[in-house]
Amino acid sequence: MAEKTVATTGEKKPATGREATRAQERYIQPPVDIYESPDGLVLLADLPGVGPGDLDVRLQDNILTIQAKAKHAIEGEPIYREFDLVNFFRQFELSDQVDQGKITARLNHGVLTLQLPKAEKAKPRQIQVQVEKAAA
Repeated sequence: MAEKTVATTGEKKPATGREATRAQERYIQPPVDIYESPDGLVLLADLPGVGPGDLDVRLQDNILTIQAKAKHAIEGEPIYREFDLVNFFRQFELSDQVDQGKITARLNHGVLTLQLPKAEKAKPRQIQVQVEKAAA
């Protein structure tokens, strides 16, 4: 799985293509952990302040995109605030080793868990060896 990058907070890079639609918004890359098991990959992304309605996970042209908007837990306008919430954006390019039709996502207390099962052709398998008897 190769990571696609996007300009993060503080970087001054011209927006092109799909980036141009987000020029006025701030995005950061959520930190992720990726684990591999015999059955596939598990990706954990930290998305504090993100609810299920503010999360968009999509797969298009082998690109897995995570996009989310964080919200303050307390309703109303703050009268004093020392930090602003920012949006999250991260992309990963998937190989054909991932069974893209079986990817699942779950959000629990600001942690997104993506299950990316391996395609059957990518799983190791035992090959039975046939033994031939020597002619006498």
